[in-house]
Amino acid sequence: MKKMMFSAGIIALSLLSVSVQAAVTPEEAARLGTDLTPLGAERAGNASGTIPAWDGGLSRPGEDTNRPKDPFADEKPLFTITRANLDQYRDQLSPGQIAMFERYDTWAMPVYKTHRTAAYPQELYNIIAQNAVNTTLVEGGSGLNNFSNVIPFPIPSSGIEVIWNHLTRYRGGAVERTIGQFPVQANGSFEMVRLKEHLVWPEYLEGGRDEQADNNILFYFLQQVLAPARLTGTVLLVHDTIDQVKEGRRAWIYNAGQRRVRRAPNVAYDGPGTASDGLRTSDGLDMFNGAPDKYNWKLVGKKEMYIPYNSYGMMSTDLRYNDILLAGHMNPEYLRYELHRVWEVEGTLKDGERHIYAKRNFFIDEDSWTASVIDHYDSRGELWRVGEAYNAQFYAYDVPWMAAEALYDLNNGRYVALGLANEESVYMNFDLKARRTDYTTQALRRLGIR
Repeated sequence: MKKMMFSAGIIALSLLSVSVQAAVTPEEAARLGTDLTPLGAERAGNASGTIPAWDGGLSRPGEDTNRPKDPFADEKPLFTITRANLDQYRDQLSPGQIAMFERYDTWAMPVYKTHRTAAYPQELYNIIAQNAVNTTLVEGGSGLNNFSNVIPFPIPSSGIEVIWNHLTRYRGGAVERTIGQFPVQANGSFEMVRLKEHLVWPEYLEGGRDEQADNNILFYFLQQVLAPARLTGTVLLVHDTIDQVKEGRRAWIYNAGQRRVRRAPNVAYDGPGTASDGLRTSDGLDMFNGAPDKYNWKLVGKKEMYIPYNSYGMMSTDLRYNDILLAGHMNPEYLRYELHRVWEVEGTLKDGERHIYAKRNFFIDEDSWTASVIDHYDSRGELWRVGEAYNAQFYAYDVPWMAAEALYDLNNGRYVALGLANEESVYMNFDLKARRTDYTTQALRRLGIR
């Protein structure tokens, strides 16, 4: 009887939590795939025709598996936003984007025809539809109940739900990439940090998810530093937890100089990002990652905005890094912006919490749930850094991700660019065969030996 009463109490508390943070009704979820896309975006275009209807996205299975070719290479800009004509476009830009024009007279945004290329594998659409009616937030919003794999809230009703969609969006399941990170000085000089990274969801491990071993795990992340020589041999392993208030992120680092593995609790929140010269926080990788618990999240609404999109030109092996990385900012000649609908979410640091960013304003692409622009504010409320994700659809695998990301410091003129691979022969591997034993501290020791 006591056990039955205890169980009944747990169920009651669970139902109370669900009533506060309810999933959508089956009738609402039925909109997915009809007037909404399977990911929850508005299927229709806008009234003026500058944003087209979504027609299934860009999917070409098996084609260009390592590095996608530019399907829009013959297109020319419709117009270019510059400091001279900025006033015409302010309403479709973030404050950070506007500040880039005010800071640099060399900054420009070439705007192209909009293509809604985002697409997922069909089997994930079915999972997302189930999440819509089943997934709820834990009390406080730091975790998820009844969540499976990807996109818990395709029809969001709060800012924290939109943020969770960014955190859980699909990036290939099990992927290996070899890329460069470039802390760029104010005069344009840089030293490349060459990285090899694994990003693996438990569902895509050989043998699949193990409910005990993978309990509360969102993904496994492994990062090896391949260059420069002074950093070679440093390896980072992260078991990223879903509810990081319940259980903090598990992180270990192998230091080549010390030749040992140690826990790395600072690989979270505003701890310094790996080899970023102080330009990126740990939670600034992939635009934003990790626990959302330090901020209050306000859903401002949706707007039409010029964001980086279909950035295939930035992946071209015809370019050198010196072509792309200029003093102050990326070379606008190789950037592509399009008009898309975004969710705007304002994150304000909670009372009593500490972080170098007191406020972050997110502009999240409705089609892919990628945080495409983030404006970062300091403790005085001053705009400090501007982040941009250079979105691209890896159409051979139905993966919306990014060709690169950049974080521009408006105060000192420096920035960090991450993800470029123009001078790499092997770039993305979405066919990674990932074993659970590859993401243990024993595997970290093996990788760290040089």
